Amino acid sequence: MSLSHLLLSGTAVLMAMAAPASAAGAPKKTVVLVHGAFADGSSWSKVIPLLEARGLNVVAVQNPLSSLAADVDATRRVIDAQPGPVILVGHSWGGVVISQAGVNDKVKALVYVAAFAPPKGVSVNDLGKGQPPLPWASALEADSGGYVRLSAEGVAKHFAQDLPPQEISLIAATQGPPFAGIFDEKLTAAAYETKPSFYIVASHDGMIPPAAEAAMAKAIGAEVTELATSHVPMLSKPREVADVILAAADSVK
Repeated sequence: MSLSHLLLSGTAVLMAMAAPASAAGAPKKTVVLVHGAFADGSSWSKVIPLLEARGLNVVAVQNPLSSLAADVDATRRVIDAQPGPVILVGHSWGGVVISQAGVNDKVKALVYVAAFAPPKGVSVNDLGKGQPPLPWASALEADSGGYVRLSAEGVAKHFAQDLPPQEISLIAATQGPPFAGIFDEKLTAAAYETKPSFYIVASHDGMIPPAAEAAMAKAIGAEVTELATSHVPMLSKPREVADVILAAADSVK
């Protein structure tokens, strides 16, 4: 065999060795799911298999709910661990978390599910200033450390009123109690200023007034989907929620 044939053969071997990496293409997109207050990662249990069935990698964050900084750190660790682009999804309080944690080059789109999206320098409690207390506030039960839970009755009436009784009981039993002080913490960064955003307004929400959700969605320039659900559309209408997340993922090239 001539030297030129050897060189050509060697080049072919090297190209074949490199082929799997290029054939595999870019790393899979990952959906990172961030739960809200009075919840945990299991609140996404119905949505996760729908996303995975469409070829997406999915990771649910377990927020400590002890401070905004702690929740943002927990979310950033998950984002940083992903090999490819991230679609960041937040429910309720999780909207505050993704707004701040989403200031990350890996995050390509944001999805707010009946979630808070305050302006920079504004807290969740600031959003309600001058307004009468919401009905669910009387259902809060505080412990000696300043962490709060929703009573079982509060979950049934205000949080998940469109779910079967067994699921409502499970939510009440597994809820993650937040430290009450997190609702006074102000947003210091806003990923929605530079990232495409999608927003699900829950028109029967008993925790965040639907009109407030619509106003926040408009303020951040989000693409809006309205669902006739309680505060937990990912549990009462998981397929519709998954469709919005998939649309966000499809927008990422």
